[in-house]
Amino acid sequence: MSTPTPDPGVLPRTLDPASTRLYVRPLGIQWGPRPSGADVLSFAGGRAWFTWAELAVRSPRDVHRFRAPAAALRHWADSIGFWAAERIESLLASHAVALDPFAGLALDRPRLMGVINVTPDSFSDGGECLSPNSALARARAMIAAGADILDIGGESTRPGAAPVSQAEELARILPVMRPLAAEGQLVSVDTRNAGVMKAGIAAGARIVNDVSAGIHDPASLATVAGTGAAVILMHTSGDPRTMQVDPRYNDAALDVFDHLDTRVSAALAAGIPRGSILVDPGIGFGKTDEHNRAILSAMALYKGLGVGVLLGVSRKSFIGRTAGVANPKERLPGSLALLLHGFDQGVDVVRVHDLAESAQALALWQSVRNVS
Repeated sequence: MSTPTPDPGVLPRTLDPASTRLYVRPLGIQWGPRPSGADVLSFAGGRAWFTWAELAVRSPRDVHRFRAPAAALRHWADSIGFWAAERIESLLASHAVALDPFAGLALDRPRLMGVINVTPDSFSDGGECLSPNSALARARAMIAAGADILDIGGESTRPGAAPVSQAEELARILPVMRPLAAEGQLVSVDTRNAGVMKAGIAAGARIVNDVSAGIHDPASLATVAGTGAAVILMHTSGDPRTMQVDPRYNDAALDVFDHLDTRVSAALAAGIPRGSILVDPGIGFGKTDEHNRAILSAMALYKGLGVGVLLGVSRKSFIGRTAGVANPKERLPGSLALLLHGFDQGVDVVRVHDLAESAQALALWQSVRNVS
């Protein structure tokens, strides 16, 4: 295949390195064996490939987006200068990287995380798993249906939720975590609080799922690093009580990317290995429906962070408003639609309530996308 060249009328001719940031989003991602050719670039560890990409050029005042053959971006970046070439090469390499196992779980295919809310007030299932017996029954049903991870939380972080004490969190989750971990299940503790993280890990959790990405409790990242556990860093804007009060972004998809980039750097600086980090763009957390759509449309962008990507959209209010479905438990079709979209965009883990249905959707996706 011949190497394409950029159209000088499409891509910018000059940029200011001091005030410009570049981003790359793969377009037209294809799954299966990669054909040969200089204009074919790897994606998701070589399980997929792409030939075109969207280049976002961000200055302090605005964002401009350009679409071009992906390989041509390298030639264009060389013409701009070393800083641009280095940035584009770094992003393309991150999109191509094969991920290390996460908490011992291979990410060579999409994985399913089952939600176990041991709370009275979670948005779609509050109160259903408040007793240890009911929570354990749900967890074991999810395991039988194909769950790879069980995410156990004792504090609701839905919009408008009030905080609970760490003592209350622990009283809710530890009687559930301990027996599951003792059985060898891969357990995640869903919490913003370092004390709960530490106790959860001591009880057998091997993953910390922090909706604040280590910001709510400044001791969080050091606590995780000191135990060897893995971490999920989610983007949110503000406290659960106020995050949906007029959230604003200059560019939602890119603002989330930049925020997660800084949190990954903070986790690395704290001593957490890159292979032990996932990022989650936080659909519905401090975001309007317009923001959610922009982020979901750009999901492949986040593979450029060089770590695994988690997507949590199951039963969310965004689905309900878009599809006109008030009851969260009736949002399964919308949840599955976004789950499959996430798989196509390279998402590594999806967080779901409806495990059996999600596992079936994944099996069919793998079959038709030729992903083993």
